Amino acid sequence: MTLATPPASAAGTTTASVEEARLDRVAPQGILKRSGFDSLAPEFAGALAGADSFAEAERTVVRYGSGLWRRAVDRAQGRGSAGGDLSRDDDRPLYWSRLALTRELRSWKPGFGITEKGRTRLLDRLERSSRGQDSIRYPAGKGVKRIILTGFDPFTLDRDVRISNPSGATALALDGTWLRTADGSLARVETAVFPVRWADFADGTVERTLRPHLPEVDLFTTVSQGRPGRFDIERTNGAWRGGFPDNENLSRTETVPVADPATQPQWTSTSLPYAAITAASTGRFPVYDNTSVTELPAGADTPVVRPDGPTPGSVARAGGGGDYLSNEIAYRATLLRDRLGLTRLPGGHVHTPVLQFGAGNTDPATGGVTDPEFVRNRLDIIAQVRAIVAVAAAPQESFAHPSS
Repeated sequence: MTLATPPASAAGTTTASVEEARLDRVAPQGILKRSGFDSLAPEFAGALAGADSFAEAERTVVRYGSGLWRRAVDRAQGRGSAGGDLSRDDDRPLYWSRLALTRELRSWKPGFGITEKGRTRLLDRLERSSRGQDSIRYPAGKGVKRIILTGFDPFTLDRDVRISNPSGATALALDGTWLRTADGSLARVETAVFPVRWADFADGTVERTLRPHLPEVDLFTTVSQGRPGRFDIERTNGAWRGGFPDNENLSRTETVPVADPATQPQWTSTSLPYAAITAASTGRFPVYDNTSVTELPAGADTPVVRPDGPTPGSVARAGGGGDYLSNEIAYRATLLRDRLGLTRLPGGHVHTPVLQFGAGNTDPATGGVTDPEFVRNRLDIIAQVRAIVAVAAAPQESFAHPSS
């Protein structure tokens, strides 16, 4: 039904989000220009302006969202023009372009009127299609392993707006690719990227993306940026949000909100073959089996760090991967695995090293958006994640998921 007087947000006066407001800073604009992605938002705005119905607008949104994902993947994998001098392995053009598109969509003034619910639906379609979340497809037939890998957007952008996330870059580099596992098997990798926003996780974006695919894959791994100079295979994930601000500068301190909380465990465990991964030679960064957690012991109210994992009856305060969205995506994915009855499916979380700028480029106030050491670090991290996945996907005769 067409509204005679659309609400203010429907009329195109909605305020830009906190993430979108960072777009006009020098570094994001430079990243867009140096990758050739700066033309996408004006093109999208023009296409939206030509839409004469909600259905046509939705088709436009999905076309541009999926096109943005494909363009970012193609750029990362060496197909087509690089669009500028920014290295192809860079994940940031995807992030900032998506925000440029969502800002256009938020301020769009359709002639036919649109409800707040309708605009929210379009924003959701744009988010999902531009993150690869709705384009995960595996080839039919037997004899090919199927792997799903997820990454994240850049975060802590008010500390340094130049930041890149190597997990997102890895997702772009590996999407739709084939790799040989450590036992010589052929595997197809499909990927998706997730936002660094508490609300999206509470709304079930992880479960909505992974649920259709976990029953058909041979391995899943969530990936995020962790500690400087090291990889970690996180053994245990906790059901706790520690409150660190997300990319919208919102905090949440609470139990991880999931469906059916009455059956929600405090802890979930990796089923990745951590012993094989840490023993393998996968790259220049050391890889650790991280067993530490922070808990409230049974009957206690003071947090205790346990280097060897949680004790019986304890309440989670941090998993091995902390109490932020890295821990939460691992918790949600492994809880989903268990609730689907896939207890022998290998899956869990990999924390990459922090992606660092070169020694002379560390000041965000004066530094450039890239440098040779920054690029080398990101390429090395991507290559090592690929090698870790190849080890993880090989059969592990002696390994079984702890709950099985």
